[in-house]
Amino acid sequence: DLGAAAHAPHLRPLPARKSARHRRPCFAHRQRALFGQAGIERAMTGLLLIGGGGHCKAAIDVIEAAGLTIVGVLDRPAAGLNGVLGYPLLGGDEVLPALVAQGHAALITIGQIKSAVPRIRAFEAAQAAGAEMPSVVSPHAYVSRHATVGDGTLVLHGAVVNAAARVGLNVIVNSLALIEHDAVVGDHCHVATGARVNGNVTLGAGCFIGSGAVLKNGITIGAGSLIGAGAVVRHDIPEGSFVPPTLERTET
Repeated sequence: DLGAAAHAPHLRPLPARKSARHRRPCFAHRQRALFGQAGIERAMTGLLLIGGGGHCKAAIDVIEAAGLTIVGVLDRPAAGLNGVLGYPLLGGDEVLPALVAQGHAALITIGQIKSAVPRIRAFEAAQAAGAEMPSVVSPHAYVSRHATVGDGTLVLHGAVVNAAARVGLNVIVNSLALIEHDAVVGDHCHVATGARVNGNVTLGAGCFIGSGAVLKNGITIGAGSLIGAGAVVRHDIPEGSFVPPTLERTET
């Protein structure tokens, strides 16, 4: 009885479960919070994928898992493509304005290692055509409701974007990458597979952080820098720097 429970703490009733407002929101609600109802409706009419290389294949897997529709792929005719993973090649840049006018959204699916310039040019061309470019997040990734993710950004399977992190426009947060609390990732960056961007790190625009690289909390990586795979970076890096990759981690 209640009297007995007062003298025997192990008999006291369990506390009530947290109310629904404290529960983790479903994937659809998280997607809506990231790019709004209008962005979802535009994406549901079909995404145009700009760039048909290897990164496009990884993007297709995420888009399909997110339940979005793919219209087809845009790439240069010289690329020799007929399609990618069953999705048709629609043409090059010249067909983009007409397809956007039909109500389709766009996502840049060009990869990025040595330079962000091709992705930036494609992003700006899509903007000029009036394309909506929603962020797309894998249902197998985690983006904190306290984080922000910019338009055109792709967050792939297993990635984590933690509380108060800010991720810019047209960014790739690749599979299993970590963007920790209060980190700032500038526009047009690529944080590659398994890279660790720790708390309060700032990445300038157009950076590439290689697979498995680790950035010490609180440092700044200057715009346009390339951090090779497996590097451990402990200090600020100036703009346009190159930290070479390593098979065995070395510290910089």
